[in-house]
Amino acid sequence: MEIIYRRGSEADSRAAFEVFHESVTDLSTRLGIQALSGGNDPTAHENLWERRRPMFQHLAETGSAFWLAEQNDTVIGYARAVIRGGLQELTELFIRPGVQSAGVGRELLTRAFPEGDAPHRCIIASPDIRALALYMRCGVYTRFPIFYLGREPEVVPIPPDLEAVPITSDPETLTALNQIDREVLGHSREVDHHWLMTERHGFLYRRHGKLLGYGYLGYQHGPFALFDPHDFPAILAHAETIAATEGIGFSLDVPGINQVAIDYLLSRRCQIDTFWTHFLSNHPFGQFDRYIAMTPTFLL
Repeated sequence: MEIIYRRGSEADSRAAFEVFHESVTDLSTRLGIQALSGGNDPTAHENLWERRRPMFQHLAETGSAFWLAEQNDTVIGYARAVIRGGLQELTELFIRPGVQSAGVGRELLTRAFPEGDAPHRCIIASPDIRALALYMRCGVYTRFPIFYLGREPEVVPIPPDLEAVPITSDPETLTALNQIDREVLGHSREVDHHWLMTERHGFLYRRHGKLLGYGYLGYQHGPFALFDPHDFPAILAHAETIAATEGIGFSLDVPGINQVAIDYLLSRRCQIDTFWTHFLSNHPFGQFDRYIAMTPTFLL
């Protein structure tokens, strides 16, 4: 049957999620790991959709490109990208297992992630060798891994001079968030902060009035961005304590070059998950020793 490629919209979010879930479940089986909690359990599947629905809708509304592949009126694959300032990021490329390695991914990638739309291009990718080869052929290469570390949270001592101020959408706060992002990532992304404010509890961190950075907490955590990586122990102590107080999990996607955060989390006996991702880009950019990514790692 002929494969048809068309642009996607928010109405295609559930169909895209089903492709994502089937693809990641298949990858988990091939790698002998569990990348999605609950596996194929129908209740866990539906709960995951309800948790992921806001992100799928946000990406559909703010993405630069969203393409679907259909065969016999069924979505068999999709790809999506966003542009934030001078960065183009491929947020998703998922193909149903039965049609992988048949050229569908390459066709979707060409449409959703064209070269020349932004000076910097990046992908946070699973350890699927076939996908990594496809990405490297389009000019992006692994810079570092991103590890998923977590533990059952406990209340831990927080330095008394750390100030954690809830993030709001007032102009002064948005100016501070943009300032931090430009320093750490090289671009601002106000549209994502507006969305994060509706989904997670954000904090601006200060010490004696000096701005240190920001972080978001919720059912899933991140991103965190700091001017100085040596402030991570204090800020992660605050994050773990909030997680313990609110009865939620404590797991973070940490760039492998963020030595201070990794050392601290390992000292807290956090475990490294068997599923980790690759950060790929066309050129080195950003200060990722000062960063913890958003979970799930669809968006930088």
